[in-house]
Amino acid sequence: MTLDPVHFAGIPDLVRDVGGDVDEAEHRADAEAVWETYFDPLYDDGAVLEPLDEQGRYLADLTEAGASDPAFGAVHGLDSGTINPRAFKNGLVLDVAQAAMGVSPGDTDTHRHRTVIATMLRRDRTVETREFDPENWQTQDEGYWRGQAIDAPYVERNERAVVHALSLYLAESAHAHEHFDAVDEFLLLDGPLYPKLVTNWLDQNEELATLPAEDGLTRRVIENYLGLVEAGVESDTVVGGFVKNVSSRGIVRALDGKTHAPWLDDAELFGQLLERRDADGDRQTDDLAYTNWFLSRVGYDREFSTLGSRLDLDLALDPEAYEVAFCVLYDPRTDTVYKAELPRAFAADDDVRARVTDQLVRDVAAASGPPDAVARADELARISKREKRHLVDAMADAMDTEPREGYDVDRWGIEG
Repeated sequence: MTLDPVHFAGIPDLVRDVGGDVDEAEHRADAEAVWETYFDPLYDDGAVLEPLDEQGRYLADLTEAGASDPAFGAVHGLDSGTINPRAFKNGLVLDVAQAAMGVSPGDTDTHRHRTVIATMLRRDRTVETREFDPENWQTQDEGYWRGQAIDAPYVERNERAVVHALSLYLAESAHAHEHFDAVDEFLLLDGPLYPKLVTNWLDQNEELATLPAEDGLTRRVIENYLGLVEAGVESDTVVGGFVKNVSSRGIVRALDGKTHAPWLDDAELFGQLLERRDADGDRQTDDLAYTNWFLSRVGYDREFSTLGSRLDLDLALDPEAYEVAFCVLYDPRTDTVYKAELPRAFAADDDVRARVTDQLVRDVAAASGPPDAVARADELARISKREKRHLVDAMADAMDTEPREGYDVDRWGIEG
């Protein structure tokens, strides 16, 4: 049964009075005050946000920027897509991730390679555990496809979160290390620079909090990403991340104890700082807006200045080299906030920072979306909804079992 038109009309009425109490113009003024007062640096138990160069907001003409010469000869994008965690009637919960690299300009050979990880958690603890072996892969497609099935650490309540994060990050990081020699200049991860779903566990319930320190597979995932930074420094290959959906709240949370902070998250704050409107209140859409680079220790970024000692990791670089630096880009055509991340090892170099900024401004302006290399990696790694359905059925047949799917799957179909 669908909404009756009279019912539909009543729903906006419910929120009209509430929405009228919120003045976006006032929030923009609050954002300006915060920018001028608190960002150079922002303190919250020490300096947690500070400019690496002069604090500023900048504009780039979209047409000119999109047609400009690239700052790097080639950009390699990296992404991993999963089927999302699935439960089966044999007591197994698993997720399968596929990682791929996209290159701009295109490279068919690189695009063909895949790394696949199937991570499973079995309630039957009497069976032999399958551990990850970086030297032992099943292969297909003349060696372009490689895969492993491994066991996740046993947990009682967080099975889906664990198999998902470990599949996603192990496939992505293993693929990156396997093909790192093919990256000439710039490797750009689709998403944050580090595996934040895993490092966030450090401050979760005890069951999850112990895994980064005590579970070998979880530690390997973290070490793989820190190792990418080390490999980049050693080979003079820039490694960064490009966050398409900014949901962090670290800056807003740090501000909340100091001043009025009405923003839902950091993306809303930066959107109001970078959006421009004319005298009539209409959004101006001719220029891409972006910020300077900031060194960040807000939220979980703080972990990457202390992670080595906290987890007793053998780091090849000084601890501060792994710290997170970021800049924010705002595309008014789509009203979208993006965040670019670099390890401090690269962001501290004025020339590298400028080249990365120029490249990303150019790519976002040209694509009206994420940089081409990231978009290609996303397309290559993505597993479609139809493919997920067939994969789940095929895996159930291979294990001589059935998926455990409740009423919502029957009603709405298998989730994406």
